[in-house]
Amino acid sequence: MLLKPNIKLDKITDISVDILKKYNITALILDVDNTLSTHHGQVLTEGLENWLKNMRENNIKLTVLSNSTKKRVDPFAKKIGLDYISLGLKPLPFGYLRASKALGTKRKNTAIVGDQIFTDTLGGNFVGLNTVLLTPIKPETSLRFRFKRRIEKFLIKHLKITNTEV
Repeated sequence: MLLKPNIKLDKITDISVDILKKYNITALILDVDNTLSTHHGQVLTEGLENWLKNMRENNIKLTVLSNSTKKRVDPFAKKIGLDYISLGLKPLPFGYLRASKALGTKRKNTAIVGDQIFTDTLGGNFVGLNTVLLTPIKPETSLRFRFKRRIEKFLIKHLKITNTEV
């Protein structure tokens, strides 16, 4: 099912090395908005620096893939010390494939981490990545996002998407 994530958690810091080992994941492609920071924010979520350090210490490869512009993503990626792809055109396959190639990992050992079913989960599943769906950090206020979140809420209930045991 293209709209159902492999893993569902609340926040980025809930992703542990043990969970990644359980799913044989050695690399993560990370969304920015409402995953690592608030939508269009530059402030790191609580615990993100320590989480990144832990992932690096455990040889988990990391990169950023965002639909946002370079102007938005570049300062944030520099702040956390990661390479990035901006204007990723998610859910189209191009950005996912570029990110996976840049990480040098097989898709079956790589996961996309994000907060949206219709971009992160759909696109990741389509190209054969593992998918990790997180609860958005802060609800967006635009009509487009509110509409999309309402549909996602329905899908989460209908597809019985529940948090993965940690």
